[in-house]
Amino acid sequence: MSTRIRPELARSWLLVPGNAPDRFDPAATSPADAVVLDLEDAVPAADKPGARAGVVDWFRGGGEAWVRINDATTAYWAEDLDAVGELPGLEGVMLAKTESGQQVDATADRLPENTRILVLIESAMGLEAAPEIARADGTFRLVFGSGDYRRDTGVGDSPLALTYPRSRLVIASRAARLAGPIDGPSLTDDPATLTQEAELTRSMGMTGKLCMTPERAAYANAALSPSPDDVTWAHEVIDRLGEDGSRVQDGSDLPRLAKAKKITKLARAFGIKNYRRGNGGNGR
Repeated sequence: MSTRIRPELARSWLLVPGNAPDRFDPAATSPADAVVLDLEDAVPAADKPGARAGVVDWFRGGGEAWVRINDATTAYWAEDLDAVGELPGLEGVMLAKTESGQQVDATADRLPENTRILVLIESAMGLEAAPEIARADGTFRLVFGSGDYRRDTGVGDSPLALTYPRSRLVIASRAARLAGPIDGPSLTDDPATLTQEAELTRSMGMTGKLCMTPERAAYANAALSPSPDDVTWAHEVIDRLGEDGSRVQDGSDLPRLAKAKKITKLARAFGIKNYRRGNGGNGR
């Protein structure tokens, strides 16, 4: 993976089929901020026991990743938790098709204390329960399962059609003091479309994106990071207003300073070098 990024800030979340063990190591060294081995949608029912065993073997061999487990209404849910819960190197789990805070609580109860749970919202019922789910003690970040959501509701795939669910997850996350939600994946390899869709994710207030291939992770990372111009602007604002706000002159300066400090914090976390106009640097 890229420079170690804290999971609350992770931008690109690479989904890897749990029945494709030959892809685990390449994923772990890819540009993705986080890797999720998928025991749910990517694995047919007949293949789930074998995929689960392969995932366990990889972790026991020193692997580190997240695991997407099956939803709490299935028998596979308990089997997945029994298999992966105590594994060394487990970063956390991603709970599929979540529709209540109780499902998050039940999952947390079967895992070691403080195990992080990414919660997939993939249906109308799940979206309606988003505030409750976000407030569940075990919830770490919300994730938009856009494909299953569209199948459940019949809405289209245009940005307008998906504005409401994205916004609801952003608001629910913020109200529950969670890190920003993770958007659904792009389903194309076209560079222009990948850039456009990643920029849309950012504009909606989401701070992560699911990725289906390692190559797509770079587009999420770029769009969800401060640009060199952002970093330059942030330094100029902090220089002018003071790190402690000692030179603030009016009410509009305070939110501007807060934004600038957030940008510089993210730049440090993502390894973006300080950049000022005239220094000849490229910001990265």
